[in-house]
Amino acid sequence: MKVVLLFFFHCSLQRMLAAVQKNATRGDPRSVVKAIDQFCRQKEWAMNVGDEKGSDFLFYNRCILDSVVTEVNPATVLELGTYCGYSTVRIASLLPSNAKLITLEFNPDYAAIARQVIAWAGLEDKECGLLRKGSILLADNVICPGTPDYLEYIRNSPRYKSQYFKSHLEYTKVEDGLEKSVFLG
Repeated sequence: MKVVLLFFFHCSLQRMLAAVQKNATRGDPRSVVKAIDQFCRQKEWAMNVGDEKGSDFLFYNRCILDSVVTEVNPATVLELGTYCGYSTVRIASLLPSNAKLITLEFNPDYAAIARQVIAWAGLEDKECGLLRKGSILLADNVICPGTPDYLEYIRNSPRYKSQYFKSHLEYTKVEDGLEKSVFLG
């Protein structure tokens, strides 16, 4: 029997921020995303949605996150867990100018870095606003590290229609995925 042990060490968010400031163009969200992807792929792993998350033929090999935001074209987005601001930048760069984006981060150290990453991308002025019929929830890392209670609830609730997108843990070949759920009211 083969046993595989995986150890993930979170990158230093300070080093990630420095890589963004060195390699990304201020005010260009896509260059910020690219700089973080490059840093995480070549230097230090980080738990963010990543550049591959959800590559799927249904979405023409585009990132699931980008595809869902583009498909839904939401007026309001609520992100729970900002971490370094990576997905915040991805989402905000796809929203119309009158859309609202609310992102919440419990850890003040993560929030401080995220604010700087978001500002570097030129998105610090995005409006912030709640869950109505048709709202989309997109949950990352539902397999690794996993959110079994959330999946059980969301998949069995008559108030949501959910779809699972198989993928990999950021910058690895470890199975993971995203769960897209539509609030039915």
